[in-house]
Amino acid sequence: MAEMLRTLELEDNYRSDRNNIVNEFYVPCLSVANRYDRAVGYFTSRSLTLVARGLETFEQHGGRIRLIASPHLTEEDIEEIRAGYEYRSVIAQAVVRELDLEADRPIKELAGLGLLSRLIARNTLDLKIAIVHGREGLALYHEKIGLISDPYGDTLAFTGSLNETGAAFLDNFESLQVFKSWHEHDQRRVASIRSDFDELWSGRTARLEIIDFPDVARERFIALGKKAAELPIERSTTADPGPLMVVPDLSTLGWAQLPRDVELRDYQKTAIAQWLASNGRGMFQMATGTGKTITALAALDQVGRQLHERGRSLVTVVVVPLLDLVEQWSTELRRFGVVPIKCRDAAKTWEPASQNAIAALNAKGEGSVTLVVTNATFRGETFQQLLSQIDLPLLVIADEAHHLGAEHLRVSLPEHAQFRLALSATPERWFDSEGTDALREYFGGILIQLGLKEAIDLGALTRYRYHPVLVPLGDDEAEQYTALTVKIGALIRSRDPDTVSEDDSSPLGLLLGKRSKVLGHARAKLAALHNTLERHRNDYYQLIYCAEGGAPQEDGPPGPRQIDQVLELVGRRMSLSAHPFTSREDKRQRGELLRSFSTGRDLQFLVSMRCLDEGVDLPDARVAYMLASSTNPRQFIQRRGRILRRAPGKSHAEVIDFVVEPPRDPALFDIERALFRRELARCVEFARYSDNHGEALATLRDVRDYYQLLDV
Repeated sequence: MAEMLRTLELEDNYRSDRNNIVNEFYVPCLSVANRYDRAVGYFTSRSLTLVARGLETFEQHGGRIRLIASPHLTEEDIEEIRAGYEYRSVIAQAVVRELDLEADRPIKELAGLGLLSRLIARNTLDLKIAIVHGREGLALYHEKIGLISDPYGDTLAFTGSLNETGAAFLDNFESLQVFKSWHEHDQRRVASIRSDFDELWSGRTARLEIIDFPDVARERFIALGKKAAELPIERSTTADPGPLMVVPDLSTLGWAQLPRDVELRDYQKTAIAQWLASNGRGMFQMATGTGKTITALAALDQVGRQLHERGRSLVTVVVVPLLDLVEQWSTELRRFGVVPIKCRDAAKTWEPASQNAIAALNAKGEGSVTLVVTNATFRGETFQQLLSQIDLPLLVIADEAHHLGAEHLRVSLPEHAQFRLALSATPERWFDSEGTDALREYFGGILIQLGLKEAIDLGALTRYRYHPVLVPLGDDEAEQYTALTVKIGALIRSRDPDTVSEDDSSPLGLLLGKRSKVLGHARAKLAALHNTLERHRNDYYQLIYCAEGGAPQEDGPPGPRQIDQVLELVGRRMSLSAHPFTSREDKRQRGELLRSFSTGRDLQFLVSMRCLDEGVDLPDARVAYMLASSTNPRQFIQRRGRILRRAPGKSHAEVIDFVVEPPRDPALFDIERALFRRELARCVEFARYSDNHGEALATLRDVRDYYQLLDV
């Protein structure tokens, strides 16, 4: 079937912090369309050159563009109108000024204008100017709507803040809401926007005057097209003017370039300087949410500049633990002007492209190639063979680098990598000092330590209130818990390196996992959650983290899943809007859930087990309920970083932490004190830096006193 609008992977909204609106929306949509109607605030010729690549196929479809815009009036223009000059003449003058024949324009912009001039000459592109007649004279038209239709009868309509200007595409923070005619719930919005545009175009909208595009401006546009036709053939073709995004020249060679809209904080600049001073090796220990990814890519920018000046190349390998992180890193890399090769799934989907890119880099002798790879693919034979063949400067960036400390992964780290950078909020591996030491030996020392308090004081994370809720175990749960604690104590005292390991499959790991499940599934948590939810039943942006699997039973299969019990409580009994966010939801469903959650009006709760840990950005989240965490305190640290990310309109966050108070068995005091110390340490740290620290610490005082942990 021919490609059509409904076959494209289109989102419901696009936003500058997560999308390249030109490449992800305009270009693919116009490439399959035959009609484009747009009404915006401002118009400049440069903006349309940014999407000219999509318009070539658009023209072949017999397409037509109708554009309504306000002219970009200067203060001098406005003064002339106030002084009595005929406003239509002033407006014509402003439009012509945007098409100055003598202006110094990039070659690619001129190439795009050549295509546009042909569209105007053939009446494919029709423009009109909108003027508002306000109470005190002329005003500017600022509405922003658009419609794109394909030859098969489908239409998408969109609204948002995006103007048809280069600044809007490249510099400003913009957003679009998209509605699709083939979705029943969007059809009324599409029809309404279609009606509004048709009323505008025909001049039937109250208070608006629609003026035909001035003849002199039309002639100027066509003249610019003739100028573009004089460009050297090898540098511009009318058939395909190439990507017309305005980017620095280095990005055409694959080098990362810091986007103009990214302002590095002082601590990020310091980290990069320290890394460069350490010959491109080291670790960034930065709290989740403080911009580790941006800092690493800015470091890539800096090392790339130095290598480029020396006429050298670079292969960068970004190693991440999860598929979701492959997508996140790829999105951020595109912001930096880099199109990475995503190495995941079957080797046939990435290995030929990787081999070809590296071979081309060797042949050219200049430029950069970037690969983003999951831990699982990284350690595989095919990728290891690829790494072994690289004799160019190599940079390894490890995100959530603590994972690579595991023995089966750290042996795969390439020793010939000249540059190395590890990123983690918690680089120390729990119960695995050997793995921790191996990471430091490979990547180098910690160059920056940005903890929770520092991140909040610097404004990198939002302020918060912390509410620890102590809950008891039932008698049967306490019996299970005690039996497991005895076995764990015996293993730890043995100090056998084969049994004492962070690995979940080790004897200690298995016991800790079972003990964690008993704590996580404590029945008293549901009643405590119900009481807490009543205080937030009218709030949005809420996350609930549940224990994994079903409640452990001494005999027989596991009991009911906690996530099902929570959804029953929140959705059915309390009639609140909630949805699970688990491995059962596919990529498209997850995207729709995250968008619905981010609106702050559709979905109040996302309920998850582990899928909202590493790899998912939810800066809008305001309230988090921690029903359960793994035995490793790193999981709690990851989760608190998610809830403390900054977002527009977000002044603070709340964390409700359901902490099981262990049974006070004098016979197990020493071992329980040792195990509980880490759990309590993260609670006390989080309480200490909260806005309600006195209240939070008071809640924990009795249990700290009993276990003689007031020093924590």
